[in-house]
Amino acid sequence: MKIVRKILVVGWIIILMTVTIIVGIIFYEKKKKVYYAKDFGITVIKSQKDYDNDQIDDYTDILLGAREDAKNAPKYKNAYYAGGYPPYNEGVCTDVIWRAFKNAGYNLKDMVDEDIKNNVDKYPRVEDKPDSNIDFRRVGNLKTFFERNATNLTIDLTKIEEWQPGDIVTFGISHIGIISDKRNKKGIPYLIHNGGQPLREEDALELNNKFEKISGHFRY
Repeated sequence: MKIVRKILVVGWIIILMTVTIIVGIIFYEKKKKVYYAKDFGITVIKSQKDYDNDQIDDYTDILLGAREDAKNAPKYKNAYYAGGYPPYNEGVCTDVIWRAFKNAGYNLKDMVDEDIKNNVDKYPRVEDKPDSNIDFRRVGNLKTFFERNATNLTIDLTKIEEWQPGDIVTFGISHIGIISDKRNKKGIPYLIHNGGQPLREEDALELNNKFEKISGHFRY
């Protein structure tokens, strides 16, 4: 019984420490001063397209769609779903992207599936076996899709004016996110992404780049 009691005590201590750390991170991030493009004399680029005719340009629509997913904070769950789409309250990093594009009127799943169908040899991650239930939710496939169909931009974080709200960024072939309109004191934008972290829109672009190098920066 004493051993069981000790295990329970240790377990509760670990839980309390974890909660304390998470609360501390959230408090710190929310109290941190946020900057915007105007603070650095940067002009925010607006898209010439308004695909869904809602009087909001595509770049802004993509940003707002990603932010809505961040606010919803779906549970991080890596799973295979018949039909492709996870429930609204579940997802991984790639689900931020199609949800963001949906807000601009685009069906990213159909777009990726069509490009794979017509150019399967360009998609090494598919291995000549397309699967519409998962292909659009793989970072490697999205990276290839955007390399082929979007504007390819700098991956140099010191060129802060070239990082704009609604841009897409990949880290290797394992992580992906959307660039926020918020910036840190160096002018580097926040990242909207889902890695299961407490805050889905955070000052993480530079930090993520240290763990896994930025492999692509795109504007659709």
